[in-house]
Amino acid sequence: MRVPRALRTAGGVLSAAWLVFLLLASVTASWWLPYPVDAQDPAHTLAGPSASHWLGTDDLGRDVLSRIAAGAWISVGPAMLAVVVAFGIGIPLALLAAEHGRWVEHGFSRFAELLLALPSIVILLAFVGAVGVHPWAIMTVLGVLLSAPVYRIFLGQAQSLRTRLYVDAARVNGVSSLRVNLRHVLPAMATTIAVQAAQLFAISVLIEAGLAFMGFGPSVPSPSWGGLIAAASQHVYDDPWLMVPTGVVLALTVIAANGLADAVAGGRERQPATPRHRKPRTIVPAATGGTHDTEGMLLDVRDLTVAVGGPDGPALVTGVSFALPPGTVLGLVGESGCGKTMTARALPGLLPEGVEVTGGSVWFAGRDSAGRDSAGRDSAGRDLAGLPDKELQAIRGREIAVISQEPMVALDPMFSVGYQLTQPIRRFRGVGRAEARRIAAELLGQVGIVDAGRMLRSYPHQLSGGMAQRVCIALALTGSPKLLIADEPTTALDVTVQAEILSLLRALVRTTGLSVIIVSHDPGVVADLCDEVAVMYAGQVVESGTVAEVLGQPAHPYTAALLAANPHVAEGLPVPERLPSIPGTVPAPPDWPAGCRFASRCSLATAECAAPVPATPAHGAANHGAANHGAGTVRCVHPLSSPAELPVPHPVERGVPS
Repeated sequence: MRVPRALRTAGGVLSAAWLVFLLLASVTASWWLPYPVDAQDPAHTLAGPSASHWLGTDDLGRDVLSRIAAGAWISVGPAMLAVVVAFGIGIPLALLAAEHGRWVEHGFSRFAELLLALPSIVILLAFVGAVGVHPWAIMTVLGVLLSAPVYRIFLGQAQSLRTRLYVDAARVNGVSSLRVNLRHVLPAMATTIAVQAAQLFAISVLIEAGLAFMGFGPSVPSPSWGGLIAAASQHVYDDPWLMVPTGVVLALTVIAANGLADAVAGGRERQPATPRHRKPRTIVPAATGGTHDTEGMLLDVRDLTVAVGGPDGPALVTGVSFALPPGTVLGLVGESGCGKTMTARALPGLLPEGVEVTGGSVWFAGRDSAGRDSAGRDSAGRDLAGLPDKELQAIRGREIAVISQEPMVALDPMFSVGYQLTQPIRRFRGVGRAEARRIAAELLGQVGIVDAGRMLRSYPHQLSGGMAQRVCIALALTGSPKLLIADEPTTALDVTVQAEILSLLRALVRTTGLSVIIVSHDPGVVADLCDEVAVMYAGQVVESGTVAEVLGQPAHPYTAALLAANPHVAEGLPVPERLPSIPGTVPAPPDWPAGCRFASRCSLATAECAAPVPATPAHGAANHGAANHGAGTVRCVHPLSSPAELPVPHPVERGVPS
């Protein structure tokens, strides 16, 4: 039997154990109570803990332990009822609103807003005055009031889940809406339901105890925790111990409920945060003319190494170097698993938890025309690999922006497109709300969205994949960055829209001097958009140079094999019956050889390839000098002087994956 993740932590186990123990003890209290609830012992009033009365006695000589146990169900039971009522109303309304669209959502949302506007305590006290003190009925009313925030919490999640492809597939297969909700939507909301239920239970316990403390609890002599605390408060000076047992039990119950909620959320939605230890760097000014001379460069990456778990962990990227002048587009090309995305994410410090930069430098100029950085200081550049996260936050969005390949992940389903665009515009540019909305509409127009006004009012779940990607590109431009990192920005777009987006990026580069690093699997995209290209394989740059040189005259066998396996056929050339493919797969980081990492798949490999292969000048780099950052390199023992030197890779049937 599989143990739930929430019960794999000490906090989760202790919280669940206390709540289960409390529930069982309250239900079975009549079987094991040491004394009747109302049994009085006038000779031992306000007595402290003893062998006969473990928690002492109250002002009438009644056993405190017996009364706490008997009052547990009166305090816990109505709280559980409030949670059931809140979720029994809020979740169905959220599912119906997500299913039936705008008008139903507007009606339910107005009803929820009405409930949220009502003062809960006043409503509960008015209900008590009208019908009397009935704890179960009072907590039912509380559950109705709490259904409004429950509805608001789950509405956005339900709307997002209804747009998933597996939900559409179920509907196409004729599955009813009820079964879609029960089979696909509700299970995906299970973690959030568990977390919110535990937190609302803790709130309901406190509200019930507060009402009982004010005298709106069960009638005497029925005990409740709030009533016991109220009675103990009358003797806070002559017997302060009397308040301790009930107060501790109440506090432990609330803490356990919140602890269980935190354990569920931590086990299913979060991973433990690992501190990012950044290696101290020494910044060498560009004016010194040393090895870090970045004159004329916006970005200069030297020997970048990215690893899991620190310097001793497995490396994902090793020895990556490239430079990027202002107004230049650089393409990172290679198969999946070659380290392109990790390299791109390492530049602004957006690596996943547990992954960090362990070597090399990422020099970023980010200066204005006067030679100052974003903080107005004279600077020869900053090593982003050595900056703390707080300083990187000032750079992200303003100087370096990122476009992800998953637009629906980058957009928050709870907020409109207009809100998500105008907030960073106001923060980055310091403008008012109206001006920010005007700029947002202009940005949407730049990315090819005609009806910008309607788009600003829309929510992410109402957008197609292509429209969502356009919004993400506009979002990346809100801070007027100098460097744009685009990770497969055209993946979700059709061919026509891809061409429009590529033209847009090129126009931005031409008109604003924006520099772009684009991660792509498509050599056609790189050829159309990029000025320079770096071909990556197994965490290394195996070839770099201008697009014309690398794609027109590849020097590395891997680059030539990639171009030969390209399914796009140039106009005027015959369409082959069989497409070439590269045999084998990219090796995993633990399996990287000491020598050439492509050797096992290369038909030109020899015994010399077993030794480490350094990057050497290529594509006329010797004519430009080693100091020229734009010069090409190749990491190969047998560089090609002509693509014809490379035997044709293994062919496969057209349309059949290799």
